[in-house]
Amino acid sequence: MKKISVIGLGYVGLPLAAAFGEKREVIGFDINSKRIAELNEGEDVTREVSREELLVASGLSFTGNIEEIRDCQVYIVTVPTPIDEFKSPDLTPLEKASETVGKVLKKGDIVIYESTVYPGATEEVCVPVLEKVSGLTFNKDFYAGYSPERINPGDKEHRVTTIKKVTSGSTPEIADEVDALYAEIITAGTHKASSIKVAEAAKVIENTQRDLNIALMNELSMIFARLGIDTHEVLAAAGTKWNFLPFKPGLVGGHCIGVDPYYLTHKAQAVGYHPEIILSGRRVNDNMGPYAASELVKRMIKVGQTIAGAQVLILGLTFKENCPDLRNTRVIDVVKELQDFGCQVDVADCWADNQEAQHEYGIGLVKDLKRDHYDAVVLAVPHNEYASMSEQDLRSLLKANGVLFDLKGVLPLGAADLRL
Repeated sequence: MKKISVIGLGYVGLPLAAAFGEKREVIGFDINSKRIAELNEGEDVTREVSREELLVASGLSFTGNIEEIRDCQVYIVTVPTPIDEFKSPDLTPLEKASETVGKVLKKGDIVIYESTVYPGATEEVCVPVLEKVSGLTFNKDFYAGYSPERINPGDKEHRVTTIKKVTSGSTPEIADEVDALYAEIITAGTHKASSIKVAEAAKVIENTQRDLNIALMNELSMIFARLGIDTHEVLAAAGTKWNFLPFKPGLVGGHCIGVDPYYLTHKAQAVGYHPEIILSGRRVNDNMGPYAASELVKRMIKVGQTIAGAQVLILGLTFKENCPDLRNTRVIDVVKELQDFGCQVDVADCWADNQEAQHEYGIGLVKDLKRDHYDAVVLAVPHNEYASMSEQDLRSLLKANGVLFDLKGVLPLGAADLRL
């Protein structure tokens, strides 16, 4: 059996490494020495893999030393693919990871990429780096594959092994080998694409489709607000039709849905096509944080509150519920907009790391929720701990004329004063 090295041990890499570690020898590699030390102690701060699951993965070990992965024959790259300040793809982590692999690449090895990219990136960006650093020739000395990640952070039902996996390879023979490799761990089955480009395109449109559906709901929410209609009541009524898609309005952040469409639009523009619908949806979703904040301020003014100096509590900072991931969270847009209005904003999040929140956003998380203290409470991220709070629990944090804003629409109809 070929020995595997998984490069990058975040939300994608670690669950994958653990799954393969139950079947064969796997070395998890990461440049973050603190992360390696924690994993060697059986601790996963992302909460995606339990201590018990790490113990079951008896073939799995961790290292930050490149020499310890030199004897592997399969390298699976699972590093982030973010966007820069201009919303263009930032392939730096992918290029750096390719350089790392290139230093240990040998004849006959296979490099599989799981990071979300635009169609063509694996062969146009990553492979040339591998060739340059290793001195080897692509599809003669070494081969490539692409199998897009489908991890859903915080989801304990849809795990890496229970989600169908798209696979591909740089030659028909390698495509078969890559598919067979993943079939060892993926109980939901695999789908072998005809080419790496097809697999790359399939991944990037998964999140683009979801982004556009949420953008439609967000735009409808803004229309219905002007008509004096509760959007969630409308969706509940429309949802009685069997083929109505159950999307809801909300903030769109994280490292996938709020990022991946820009990879596709970047490539589209590079080949001479300006995408209208995709970028329009991105504009709508990127503006939802400031819009939500302004709607809250309007409601606070209507009940007679003074906005300058108003005390507002935001419940939840991570990009989604039951997950400690703060990357690209759009809750920060709500916080900043309220601060610009002159509000004093407290942020609580029972899942997020306070040190990371300080480092990334300059926000110190509050732990104790003060009763009868706030002019407004915003339920921004419905972690189980917050979603289980009753209307009475939430209103106990408010002053007499306080406003309860259910940003995600998780409370029963009529429980909140304001919803998107």
